[in-house]
Amino acid sequence: MLDVRRTLQPALTGRYHVSLAVDDSEIREAQRLRYKVFAEEMGARLASPLPGHDIDLYDPFCDHLLLRELDGGELIGTYRILPPDAARRVGGYYSEQEFDLTRLHCLRPRMAELGRSCVHPAHRGGTAVTRLWRGLADYMMRYGYEYLVGCASIGMADGGHLAAGVHRQLAERQLAPIEWRVTPRTRLPVESLDNGQPVALPPLIKGYMRAGAMLCGEPAWDPDFNTADLLLLLPMQQLDRAYARHFMG
Repeated sequence: MLDVRRTLQPALTGRYHVSLAVDDSEIREAQRLRYKVFAEEMGARLASPLPGHDIDLYDPFCDHLLLRELDGGELIGTYRILPPDAARRVGGYYSEQEFDLTRLHCLRPRMAELGRSCVHPAHRGGTAVTRLWRGLADYMMRYGYEYLVGCASIGMADGGHLAAGVHRQLAERQLAPIEWRVTPRTRLPVESLDNGQPVALPPLIKGYMRAGAMLCGEPAWDPDFNTADLLLLLPMQQLDRAYARHFMG
């Protein structure tokens, strides 16, 4: 069960309200939104015990960040966060299904994992994502976690060419030091998919990289979601100062 003491001060400015889920009914809302985005919109194959919901074994161990419209209270965005103590209880981070995280072992006591990020398609402008980031930054600061890790997913509708191009561009600019590199368990063959052409970074990945995140290695292929996943690591002390003012101010 979620520890209801792990709460944030709700952000009530502007169009949106951001908070942490405090009971099972709010978690169910997040799971329904995730199902709509991942299964209905993106075509993911989800093995869920409840129809119309995206549920897995990590959910009870996670904190669920919720973004609502102030006018009407509709849930329009969510992140889930797996703190390090909960990762120990559940047996590891979700991303360990896709990557060998051995080289990040020393960071585990201070590393939270971000996952299942989604926003309703009608709200995918900068304002909604900014509100989610402010809530996330507040969470990390309040609980003293120093590293944020998570998979950034890229759709494979084009066969993986975009993912290969994104990997190349990030590896050239912001590759993590060797001691923080990871190995994909099901590797995407980027060398055969990359045509060498410039690609536009997906907005969410662009935001992470501008904030100071680093690419931890080659992408993994997730057959259930049909995505290429890149593992990104953001040391909070490297959070770009301009972004820190933007997200925390």
